[in-house]
Amino acid sequence: MSKYNSKYLEDKLKQELEAKYVNVVDESDGCGGKFSVIIVSEAFKGKTLLQKHRLVNTTLAEELKEIHAFSQKSYTPEEWEKVQQQQQQ
Repeated sequence: MSKYNSKYLEDKLKQELEAKYVNVVDESDGCGGKFSVIIVSEAFKGKTLLQKHRLVNTTLAEELKEIHAFSQKSYTPEEWEKVQQQQQQ
């Protein structure tokens, strides 16, 4: 069982990446071993998808040693706005 929870990960990502929006879902039935995350940050501007994921993985390097499954969707604010508009259609 991981010592990390959704709130912890959300707070760390908001602080470290200065994220405008973070949504962390614990998909592990409470054991803290499987998370799905959406992150919106200016820090992702000009970065490729791989660079965005590496930035997040570096930020959570210690936590990912204990988390068994971690999926992320990383967006700039502009990309996130487009995603939101597409979902409304």
